[in-house]
Amino acid sequence: MCGIAGWIDFERDLCTERAVVSAMTETLAPRGPDDAGIWLAPHAALGHRRLAVIDIEGGRQPMTAEAGSEGEAGAGAVLTYSGEVYNFRELRAQLEAKGHRFRTRSDTEVVLRGYLEWGEGVADRLNGMYAFAVWDARTEELLLVRDRMGVKPLFYCLLPGGGLLFGSEPKAILAHPRAPRTVGADGLREILTIVQTPESSLYQGLHEVRPGQLVRIGRDGLSKRRYWRLEAREHTDDLDTTIGTVRELLADIVERQLVADVPLCSLLSGGLDSSAITALAVGHGDLRSFAVDFAGLADHFEDDGMRGSPDGPYVRDVVRHLRPAHTDIVLETAGLAEPRLRAELVRAWEYPQFSGDMNTSLHLLFRAIREHSTVALSGESADEVFGGYAWFHLPEAVAAPTFPWLVFVMRRQRPDDLFDPALRKQLDVVSYERDRYQEALAEVPHISGADARERRMREVSYLHLTRFVTMLLDRKDRLSMAHGLEVRVPFCDHRLVEYVFNAPWSMKTFDGREKSLLRAAVSDLLPVSVLERRKSPYPATQDPAYGLDLRTNLAELIAEGTAPVLPLLDQRAVKALLATPPEATSSTLTRISLEMVLDLNAWLQSQALRVDL
Repeated sequence: MCGIAGWIDFERDLCTERAVVSAMTETLAPRGPDDAGIWLAPHAALGHRRLAVIDIEGGRQPMTAEAGSEGEAGAGAVLTYSGEVYNFRELRAQLEAKGHRFRTRSDTEVVLRGYLEWGEGVADRLNGMYAFAVWDARTEELLLVRDRMGVKPLFYCLLPGGGLLFGSEPKAILAHPRAPRTVGADGLREILTIVQTPESSLYQGLHEVRPGQLVRIGRDGLSKRRYWRLEAREHTDDLDTTIGTVRELLADIVERQLVADVPLCSLLSGGLDSSAITALAVGHGDLRSFAVDFAGLADHFEDDGMRGSPDGPYVRDVVRHLRPAHTDIVLETAGLAEPRLRAELVRAWEYPQFSGDMNTSLHLLFRAIREHSTVALSGESADEVFGGYAWFHLPEAVAAPTFPWLVFVMRRQRPDDLFDPALRKQLDVVSYERDRYQEALAEVPHISGADARERRMREVSYLHLTRFVTMLLDRKDRLSMAHGLEVRVPFCDHRLVEYVFNAPWSMKTFDGREKSLLRAAVSDLLPVSVLERRKSPYPATQDPAYGLDLRTNLAELIAEGTAPVLPLLDQRAVKALLATPPEATSSTLTRISLEMVLDLNAWLQSQALRVDL
């Protein structure tokens, strides 16, 4: 896993711009602590920060290759690449059969020589998580490629007067002196909707390469093409065959994703998803596992409507059953709301998303794991693939003419509104949500003849796989890579996603529960307690002291009087909130309101952003 950055400009000589490209690349140093490289040509400058995972000695980047198998003078193509391709050995064998000669053992060189052989068609052959840029010196064109599910991030920006910047993270682009540092109305709307619109970003002028998309830029301008999207296919397998296929796919996926030349572990929560991945991985040899918990949570746990039980007892059941070398990372509530830690987190993610202590604890968990491992396997995305969230099974949410999670999270638990009513009216977030929802629905591929229930659940699945999971994948990538930890996501293998997406909803819930297919596919691997456990999200602290700390942080921010978020707030609502009894601050609604304001302020402050409405 690595960080990439670059600059294309046909109107200037970029050979003289090493300092600028180095500054862009250096912002990604946490993603790639092991090595750095810059490649310059008159109209292309590529940067790379490397986290060495496969072929530690080889695989340095940016990597160049000649145009022909026999070799030609000069580079035919130059690659800066982030990610892992899990079928690189098969592709390497195919390329060797066509006459390509390899200098390294890395998957990086396979991608590069694959481009020379197949052009942009190389993307169709890759199985993995990746984001990369190829400069073709023969045609003077840049190709940006992102993996099918969007596990790895990739952004770009067209400069006024010509030229293009790109980077794994917005901060790499913002390090360029000509990049805009502005947040517009749509950026604020994205923050307030809990929906991630494909190709958009929170920054004016910055775009995200859509999952499964190619972006090409040359002297004739920019073009885009989607090389992968979810398609509707008739599912003809019976239930037993479907369960067996899911198991076979998962076994193959996990085996492929265990390849690494550095220490590897699993993230274990005691839930079905992470336990299944851990069980499949343990079958291939020794494995370390890590879990996060809050000090004292089990002793004072209360069902909060989403979490019916603490993780700890289930983690212990899995550890007794599978015998991984396990470590619990236990966090204290004190300090989770500390402004310094919030600023660190928002700087890493560059997205003010108000999940509060869940984000902070994940950040601290990854920091602790990195002391022992460089690669981790995660159960992320199983809920989107197999239908695990509560709102998949809530008639009110399924029937609502909007994104189902908004009904569950925002409609039923609308936070106190601390933003200026005039701003709310100007942004008209409700209309923005409606428009984005209609755009998403228009993309959904359907099977002819499906009944209304199956048709609607296909839509719900599609919304989660294209508008919801990307937020969680982005969070996991950014918070893990802030510590140089590569997190792999087996449930995002496109073969599994395609297969389960087309399985009927009646089959996905054949036992009357969530994630029926997954539970049946791994039933022989896990303890009964885990198989019977109700879906429980990532843990959150229940210590009321956390809410009080948030309240104190807001009061200090208001008193300081210079915070960039202040012009966006309803001062009367803020004063009313701070005047309420301290114990009221522990409510979920109030905590969400506080997190929203504090995160937004930290984000604006960390990058010296200007709000332009």
